[in-house]
Amino acid sequence: MSAGVFGRAAEPVVIDVWSDVVCPFCYLGNAVLKEAIEQFPHGSSVEVRYHSFQLNPGFPAGDAVLADDYLARSYGMPKAQIEGSHAQLAARGAQSGLDYKFETAMMVNTLDAHRMIHLAKEHGRELTMVDRLFRAEFTEGLNLADHDVLAGLAAELGLDRAAALEALRAKAYEKDIRADLAQARQLGISGVPFFVFDNKRAVSGAQPVELFRRALDVTWQDRAAAPA
Repeated sequence: MSAGVFGRAAEPVVIDVWSDVVCPFCYLGNAVLKEAIEQFPHGSSVEVRYHSFQLNPGFPAGDAVLADDYLARSYGMPKAQIEGSHAQLAARGAQSGLDYKFETAMMVNTLDAHRMIHLAKEHGRELTMVDRLFRAEFTEGLNLADHDVLAGLAAELGLDRAAALEALRAKAYEKDIRADLAQARQLGISGVPFFVFDNKRAVSGAQPVELFRRALDVTWQDRAAAPA
């Protein structure tokens, strides 16, 4: 799209985010990005769009195991190493108001959770649903492979519970999710969270708030410098 058509201030700065709801770094990245936007003088002119990504697409659908047990079994990580990593991340999260309870977090196949995000997007509740799923996973220890749990979270946000259950039963939004995953492959995204600002510059990982602010500032400056 040309700079003239883009309209600099007329259209929002768009941040496309690839993340997965069982990714603890994605939860932190989500929170820090929100902090950066709140600090940004033009925060009201920023639009965040979430895209599906699966860390463990081969994990059996419907199954759920404690995430710590999964890490230990799948990667041979010693318990002390897992606990040390969690302690560091929990401390960073606490600075952003997050309450990680890693001992109850579950590993699941997240395809159905992504269906709920796409459902919520149709009703303008995408970001709220992303936040709710992260909290359900990392603070409440809920099983995000359970359709009743997912439908309950949708209803909690004001969405129709029966419609949520039907979307899960019918495997709705499959094309949208596959498009997100395909775009991630095209962009070479192999890890999340991954943030793309105005389709121009990328930030990978749960970086400090200052880095997100810098990306926002430079993106806004690009807009100001673009010819009308």
